[in-house]
Amino acid sequence: MKLSIIIPVFNEEKTISEVLTKLERVKFSNIQKEIIVVDDGSTDATASVISNFQFPISNFKMIRHKKNIGKGAAVKTGIKNSTGNYIVIQDADLEYDPQDIPKLMRYIISNKAEVVYGTRLNRMPNFSKEERTARFLLHYIGNRFLSLIASILYGQWITDMETCYKLFPKKALAGIVLKSKRFDFEPEITAKLLKRGYKIHEIPITTNPRGYNEGKKLNTFKDGGIAFFTLLKYRFVD
Repeated sequence: MKLSIIIPVFNEEKTISEVLTKLERVKFSNIQKEIIVVDDGSTDATASVISNFQFPISNFKMIRHKKNIGKGAAVKTGIKNSTGNYIVIQDADLEYDPQDIPKLMRYIISNKAEVVYGTRLNRMPNFSKEERTARFLLHYIGNRFLSLIASILYGQWITDMETCYKLFPKKALAGIVLKSKRFDFEPEITAKLLKRGYKIHEIPITTNPRGYNEGKKLNTFKDGGIAFFTLLKYRFVD
C-alpha cells in the first residue's frame, strides 16, 4: 500500500519547513509514503524554503504553479501527480498534527473504512480555547451548519465537512472531474464521494487553529456561502 500526502501551499514560508519535518517523522508499518508539495504561486520565500529543505526520503515531489489559482487547484495538481493507492490532504500551516494521519490509516488497514475524515467538531463549542472569539465561534457554527446540510442532502451524518484531513482511495476519483479551484474543493469532493456510495468514517482529531494575523485565509461568509451552493449544486448535477 502506498499513501500520497498532498500539501497545497501558498505563502507559508514560516511553517512549511516544520510541516515537512513533522511529516518525515510520521512512521507507517508496511506502507510506503510519498509527499507532494504544490506551491500555488507563492510570492514569499516558500518555494525557496521547500527547494532547500533537506528531505531524507526519495518519494518527494515539489510542483509549482506560476500564479496563485487556489487550494482546490493545488490539490488537483497533487492528485494528478500522485502514485499512491490512497490520498490524504495536509495543510501547510501547523493547524493539523501529522501524527493523526496514522490514526486515520488504521481504519484503512483494518478494512473498517474506505474513506476517513478527521473531525474537529464532534463536540460542543470550546469557549475557553478554539471558540473563545466571536470570529472562531462563527467558524464553528458555520461549519456545523454546512456539515448538517451535507448530511441532509447526501443521506449520511457527518460533523466536519470542511476538515483538511480527508483520506480516500485514489480509485474513488476515477471518472470524476473535480472542478473547484478554491475552498469549494472541500464540499465538492465530499459530495462526489457520497454520491458514489462511499461511507465517510470520522475519527476525532485536535487542531491548533491560527488567527488571521498569523495568515489564516478562510473567509467565513464568502467561502461559507460558496460551500453551501456547491453542496446544493452537486446534489443535483455532476
